[in-house]
Amino acid sequence: MIVDNRGGTPTMFNQQQIVADYERDGVVRIPGFLSPETVDEVKVELERYIREDLATRPADAKTVEADGCTVRNLWRLEQHCEYFRQLGQRADILELIGPLVRGEPVLSGVETFNKPARVGSGVPYHQDNAYFCRTPPDMLTVWIAIDRVTAENGPVCFLKGSHKAGLLPTRPSGVRGNSMGMANPPMTPDSEQFCALLEPGDATIHHCETIHHSAPNGTDHARLGLLLVYRGAHTEIHQQWQAAYHAAVTQTPPA
Repeated sequence: MIVDNRGGTPTMFNQQQIVADYERDGVVRIPGFLSPETVDEVKVELERYIREDLATRPADAKTVEADGCTVRNLWRLEQHCEYFRQLGQRADILELIGPLVRGEPVLSGVETFNKPARVGSGVPYHQDNAYFCRTPPDMLTVWIAIDRVTAENGPVCFLKGSHKAGLLPTRPSGVRGNSMGMANPPMTPDSEQFCALLEPGDATIHHCETIHHSAPNGTDHARLGLLLVYRGAHTEIHQQWQAAYHAAVTQTPPA
């Protein structure tokens, strides 16, 4: 299995090992998922999109930080920018994702969690399927580091194996951009979690019911992540979960 061989030596991945680790832990780290050249392309295209296109997109195409202007999230980039639609549809990525979603992979979203320097807000404990509302839960997120992710600038921390418990009770979080949180957040210290420290181009892949969170970024170093979200084509919407999600979005739009 090769993912992203542009600009240098192809990066080889052991698909069988990735599947085994993912099914056991609900999260797997993949070094060098994108090449340095592709990471640079992503940076340039994001800067261009924010500068030239974002003002013409719907209001829910972004979430901003508490300062009212700094971008926290970009949403639905696969709909609003051809570059990111094509990136999410790359054959090598789809080949890697298929076994993890137990069927034909469907690109469901391309988004960013920007975590800008000094003002980047935290993300409460949650499970992504509280937002996705898919059954069976054959859905995942590829979280790609565009900036270096350190222990200080807000890495995503995961509870390994937590996906096996299914979707747990939720409640509206009141956090713009992360409107659904857990009704009973875990008390596990970060030191006992898998906190993903990543170099640019590294990625994690996590199951939609793996519990995770991140702290604010109070450093002088941005922590930009590009997220590719995929589901199995066989999955369906769970109507009750979706109703709860829509109620939370109404309180703190956008999601």
